[in-house]
Amino acid sequence: MKKSSNLLTLFIFIAMLLGIGVGYGVYSAYHIPGEMLPGATPGTYVPGSVKVSDTQQGFADKISILTDIFLRLVKMIIAPLVFSTLVVGVAKMGDIKAVGRIGGKTMLWFISATFVSLFLGLLLVNILKPGVSLNLPLPDTHASSGIAKADMTLKGFFHHVVPDSVIDAMAHNEILQIVIFAIFFGVAAASIGEKALPVVKLMDSVAHIMLKVTGFVMNFAPFAVFGAMAAIIATKGPGVLLTYGKFIVQFYAGLISLWIVLGLVGWLILGKPVFRLLAGIKDPLLLAFGTASSEAAYPRTMAELERFGCDNRIVSFVLPLGYSFNLDGSMMYMTFASLFIAQAYGMHLHIDQQITMLLVLMITSKGIAGVPRASLVVIAGTLSMFHIPEAGLLLLLGVDHLLDMGRSATNVIGNAMATAVVSKWENKLGTGESIEV
Repeated sequence: MKKSSNLLTLFIFIAMLLGIGVGYGVYSAYHIPGEMLPGATPGTYVPGSVKVSDTQQGFADKISILTDIFLRLVKMIIAPLVFSTLVVGVAKMGDIKAVGRIGGKTMLWFISATFVSLFLGLLLVNILKPGVSLNLPLPDTHASSGIAKADMTLKGFFHHVVPDSVIDAMAHNEILQIVIFAIFFGVAAASIGEKALPVVKLMDSVAHIMLKVTGFVMNFAPFAVFGAMAAIIATKGPGVLLTYGKFIVQFYAGLISLWIVLGLVGWLILGKPVFRLLAGIKDPLLLAFGTASSEAAYPRTMAELERFGCDNRIVSFVLPLGYSFNLDGSMMYMTFASLFIAQAYGMHLHIDQQITMLLVLMITSKGIAGVPRASLVVIAGTLSMFHIPEAGLLLLLGVDHLLDMGRSATNVIGNAMATAVVSKWENKLGTGESIEV
């Protein structure tokens, strides 16, 4: 297990470097120097404003098929894996009191971590002021980013959380809706006792089969990482790193600050084993970073947490919830990006407005993990609430993939830490397998 884990990490890292190299080679050979798209401002570079040649785009479209195949394979296993493991976990807890107790502790961590993430993003963007130097003119009031806004109403929130069809929820990988149904199903199975044992055993078998399928799927991960990196560099080029270098570096510095905060809190609760936990999740961490997808790392994160010593029932309960309620990297990005756009247009938001924005994001960001470009969708809705030009999102579209890589990796750390901490609080944290640090 250890040897194969190290090999996968090595292959993913090599694939990432090869992808950057191949992408840069295509960009150098086929990009069109200085040719701007219609409407772009001469003399300035905004990612997406420089024309991409047909050869570049064709290469990116073809090579990204590798990433698309991998992500589709991951999405294929997410619904049955989440449903089966969560039903078994809840059913084995035996009573609704245990579910309520663990659920309460889980939500306490999630709410606290969400607030810290949002507040840290707000604090850093006010200190670093990455958007101030852009001095952009306010756009036409009708200008749009082309990104759909999130439904910011209470009704819209509950419509998204509560499923009207579990089949539809599974078809669209709506993790939170699957979790809601699985909890009801598991509690009902526990309440009828022996009559449910055949179903619980069946779900347990399904869970083990899906974990085996996961192992097969993960072998394709290096190809997916190679395709993702080659496609982004071939079309955007190294200029995307240089032009928005300040913003990218500052945001990643913020993510590292969040990692330190999560690590310190984890150390206070878990003690020295927190370092073993962080060493153990390096594979899912690198996978999430390379593919810019937290979902891609879900099955591997589950396996590593159980290997660390977390009770499999708690892993099956906490981790799926975390993918809807505890996306720490995405939370930080929402306040950081929203205020960056305001700064870029010279708009000053008073502290009371910023705190209001933080509270709004705490509520509206929940349960949208299955939405494409979920962070940008929520930001689009938030900008309109505070009369910040929505077209400012265009500033981020070109570098969003690079930023999403860091967000996704941070989400993995946050959810792994949450699961380990809840296991510790429940006195269900074993020693696990030894992991070399």
